[in-house]
Amino acid sequence: MSESYDFVREEVILHELTLTGRVMVNDLARTLGVSTVTVRKDLDSLEKRSLLRRVRGGAVAPSTGEEGAFSERMRRDSTVKSLLAKEVAKLVDDGDVIAIDSSTTSYYLAQELLEHRDLIVITYGLRVTMLLMDHSNATVVVPGGVLRRASGSLVGAFSDVLKGRGRIDKGFFGLAAASTELGMLELVAEEATSKRTLMASCDKIFVTMPSSKVNGFGLHSWGTPGEITRLYTDERADDSFVDAWTAAGSPVTRVAGTGASLDNGERSIDAVTSRTLRAVDE
Repeated sequence: MSESYDFVREEVILHELTLTGRVMVNDLARTLGVSTVTVRKDLDSLEKRSLLRRVRGGAVAPSTGEEGAFSERMRRDSTVKSLLAKEVAKLVDDGDVIAIDSSTTSYYLAQELLEHRDLIVITYGLRVTMLLMDHSNATVVVPGGVLRRASGSLVGAFSDVLKGRGRIDKGFFGLAAASTELGMLELVAEEATSKRTLMASCDKIFVTMPSSKVNGFGLHSWGTPGEITRLYTDERADDSFVDAWTAAGSPVTRVAGTGASLDNGERSIDAVTSRTLRAVDE
């Protein structure tokens, strides 16, 4: 129960931050009905995940620019991404050889793997690399490529680096958009190439995505439903998508507890607080 309330508070905080660019500890404490100590802990936790920047008396949105763009994507669907990451982290065992891409969803996954022991992680995501380097004992392999600052990744075809070095047990990928006809999509060709190259070395392939990515826009396909082991999404994914994706070759898991994230149309922090707390109580 307490973990559910933590997610609710974080969702409310991030929603208000998106609307106003700044939140204050005392205001949040009154709105959420919790102590200022609890709010400060929430803000500290969100700052560690690059979702905001702490300032005296509260917090502000992260800086603009390339780093800010990544932080903005981290905030988008943050509760759903975090819950999905917790679910797929259960697939990882100590000592596994795994691949993780540079998506924000996969960054949330990396946060869930910090206590795992003796992992070998192949990734082209620089933020994932730094997180694991600083906070885990994982052996991290970075294939190399051309720096793409917007995603904090080294992109390109690096199949020669992986060739002859054995198979990867499990690969974990996010995406820009999902299409039943075209599969997994990215906006940038180099990102699609990197995912396709890494995927080719994986025995099992798991894709995680918020349902907001369904029928989104993407220019470059990097795989079809039939090529992946399982897709993980939230409870808001409608039956027609799930049925079509399953028929195309990929089982779909709608992770329990992911249906209470914020509606894009909600503008009032009081309305958000009321609805999300009511959902948890039920």
